[in-house]
Amino acid sequence: MKATMSETLQRWMKEVTRLTRAGRLGEATQAIQQALGRQPAPLPAASTEPARSDVIDGCVTEMANAEVDTAPLARTPARDEGSTQTGSHSEAELTRSYLLYLPPAASAGPSGMPMPLVVMLHGCTQDPADFALGTGMNTLAHEQGFAVLYPAQAQDANPQRCWNWFKHSHQRRGHGEAAVLAGMTCAVIAEHGLDARRIYVAGLSAGGAMAAIVGQAYPDLYAAVGIHSGLASGAACDLMSALSAMKNGPKAPPSAPGPVHRGEPGDAAIGTVSALAPLPTIVFHGDGDAVVHPGNGSQAIAVALGEIQHSDTDAAEAPVVEHGVSAQGRRYTRTIYAGAAGTAVQAEHWVVHGGGHAWSGGSAQGSYTDPSGPDATREMWRFFSDHTQALS
Repeated sequence: MKATMSETLQRWMKEVTRLTRAGRLGEATQAIQQALGRQPAPLPAASTEPARSDVIDGCVTEMANAEVDTAPLARTPARDEGSTQTGSHSEAELTRSYLLYLPPAASAGPSGMPMPLVVMLHGCTQDPADFALGTGMNTLAHEQGFAVLYPAQAQDANPQRCWNWFKHSHQRRGHGEAAVLAGMTCAVIAEHGLDARRIYVAGLSAGGAMAAIVGQAYPDLYAAVGIHSGLASGAACDLMSALSAMKNGPKAPPSAPGPVHRGEPGDAAIGTVSALAPLPTIVFHGDGDAVVHPGNGSQAIAVALGEIQHSDTDAAEAPVVEHGVSAQGRRYTRTIYAGAAGTAVQAEHWVVHGGGHAWSGGSAQGSYTDPSGPDATREMWRFFSDHTQALS
């Protein structure tokens, strides 16, 4: 009898678990990549960098928490005018390092006006410096006058530096990586006097999935979310469901974590919310992505529209669909979803036709970029700048 997809995934999961427990992480990574139907590139000899393959999210192995790994900060991105600082933050028994780009005072706007902050979460096998180069976000930050925070995943927490978006212990407010990322954001805001009303989070692949989780868990902190080639919050809760969602797309609407209650760890510095509401969200996804199924982009948009679609108020306006071609010839479809009357756009969905698992419009100086696509960096900032957090 032909094995079902569930049975096949279970067999792969058992094999990955066996290899991981035996300490054979390289073989475990290859097994996961094979489960996704992709063959990994051979590991380079005597390399000090994490192995790269054509699968950016190829390893989602659960690992025990460990001390912060500062290796990703060994390289610094090409400096625009301004400063690039390093640091680390501890929260929820985790410590993560980061890069922080601050534009020069002259580009930060009128004197005394605090700057916005964009938090950028890298994908697997990447690090903050690589992600900064590939996205060109620092160049835009210099031009527009905002700060950029690049948290670094520790290699000891995940062997290919994937954020652990698929692990239930990192998906709730006050817990795991969601808590350390939110706490790091608050610490940087306080230290540098940034504008708490204009804080945004975005990411690529595993970083996009983690951005969706952090945004939903902390809607009182982040004013909008950007998800590039990622998955919606709640798309997976373990390795098997992660593999299935990545390969086949979502099977059902994601289940969001329950309400947050006062006194939960990590809430003191940020405040509390009684329920988790969808945030304004912009999604980029290539329809040729063979690593994270493009249906996950559609699901992320559905989550962002949930509050409007299920509201008792007047029905939401019909979406506006635009077709275009980038300056380099890549076709795309942009769908715009209006917010409630008198508010900014709630969601934008950019489908990059023929695009793979890569940052659209990025620089070839970084990894996993598609320089021919529309400029995701500039479009995300445009979307973010239309949204401001209403502080109590």
